[in-house]
Amino acid sequence: MVAAGPLWLLLLLQLCAHGRASPPARRCPAACICTSDLLSCSRQTLQRVPGPLPPTATTLDLSHNALTQLHDRWLAALPHLEALHMSHNQIRELSPRAFHNASYLRHLDMSSNRLHAVETHYFEALVSLEELLLYNNRIARVAENAFAKLSGLRKVYLSWNNLTTFPFRSVQGLGNYSLRTLDLSSNSLSSIPVEELAALPENIGNGLYLHNNPVRCSCPLYLMLQRWKQRGFSSVKDFFEEHTCKVSDTVPRSLIKFLKYSHMFENCSAGPEDVHPVPFPVTVGQALLLTCNASLPDVLTTYMWISPHHEPIRHPGNSNRSVEVYRNGSLKIAAAKPWHSGVYVCLAISSPRNFSRMCEVNVTVHYPKPDGETFSTGLTTLLGCIVSLVLVLMYLYLTPCRCLPCCKKPAPLSPPQECSAQSSILSTTPPATDGTSRKASANKHVVFLEPIREAQNGKVRLALGEDFPDPKNPKVLQLKSDSESISSVFSDTPIVS
Repeated sequence: MVAAGPLWLLLLLQLCAHGRASPPARRCPAACICTSDLLSCSRQTLQRVPGPLPPTATTLDLSHNALTQLHDRWLAALPHLEALHMSHNQIRELSPRAFHNASYLRHLDMSSNRLHAVETHYFEALVSLEELLLYNNRIARVAENAFAKLSGLRKVYLSWNNLTTFPFRSVQGLGNYSLRTLDLSSNSLSSIPVEELAALPENIGNGLYLHNNPVRCSCPLYLMLQRWKQRGFSSVKDFFEEHTCKVSDTVPRSLIKFLKYSHMFENCSAGPEDVHPVPFPVTVGQALLLTCNASLPDVLTTYMWISPHHEPIRHPGNSNRSVEVYRNGSLKIAAAKPWHSGVYVCLAISSPRNFSRMCEVNVTVHYPKPDGETFSTGLTTLLGCIVSLVLVLMYLYLTPCRCLPCCKKPAPLSPPQECSAQSSILSTTPPATDGTSRKASANKHVVFLEPIREAQNGKVRLALGEDFPDPKNPKVLQLKSDSESISSVFSDTPIVS
């Protein structure tokens, strides 16, 4: 019995040691199903990501829930994640660091959400991404550099969205590496830049899906798709009848299966007139005649013009005949108005509805220049400079005199004269003789000339003010009145008679 005590104590110590060494059990979120490396939380009406997440998961399924947003770095707890399924949720936008700490993610499915755009920062941290599923969203815009940092991207699915344009130049570098599938089908693409697609690597054409878009009919697009068909590209071969084009912009349902009915485009040619509209300037009120360069020798060919306001114009023209369409396809406008400006499109259609080719004319209606604008701008500037120079010279050398009699040359040694009979003399120089009886200041002396008191020998003698009490003072100023007018003298020096 004594030996049994230490034995029980030893067993108890071993059990405690094993309990401390055993790792804690890895828990699975209540709404999820966890296996060795798979974590499935699908169809649980989740409004937020559950936690904690087991770090051993390589695949996470959160599809068919009610998630509206993803927080920054929420995948930091899953360092080995390679596939993320988040389709059928309500995510409208992504935070700047939503997919940070997910550098091993290769497959991302965000289809059937509510995304409105693909911004540059959405997926730039997924450097190992190979497949991106974004179909069935509300995407109307894809940023120019949205996929610039995804050098390993192989497949991008953007079908069933609201795209009207797509930056094809942004995937040019990806095509040189690994991009094999770019699905843009079932969008709202109105035009396809054939020139940009021609610059892409040839292997992209096999996986570039453009069907089921209301693109505008053009011969370059038809010839490009025909070339892809002849090379056996699956993008054209597998969706042969789904490639449609729109003849008129005013009729949304006027779509033609232009690959299935290829005889309608058998005379297509990708001339310069198919790419660049021909300029046609005209003056307001002038009559203009537009010739349809898509003319065919077939007598059954009919022509239709599409106005800049997307209105069809057919033979013979409108009701008042201000706009007419002739049998040879020419369009005549009797008097051009400013609202007639824009691009006119001519369609040549052979029976039965055989679209041959089209041409575009860019009409520019402008007002005539007035007659006053016939002078040259350079000549007008030169004349202005000459007139300015003459005025400056006249101001410097031909200053007019205000008083003609005063402008005569004064006699020698006579003081300066003005045209006023009575004036003030301002002097800042002290007088030659300082008398004790002076009442004026030593700095400034003002002398007022008083009315005439005495005349002698045709001379005018003026009485002095009280600044000069002595009438015999030698500083008496006498002014002439016969040939020269009486004036006031302004001087800074003493006046000596």
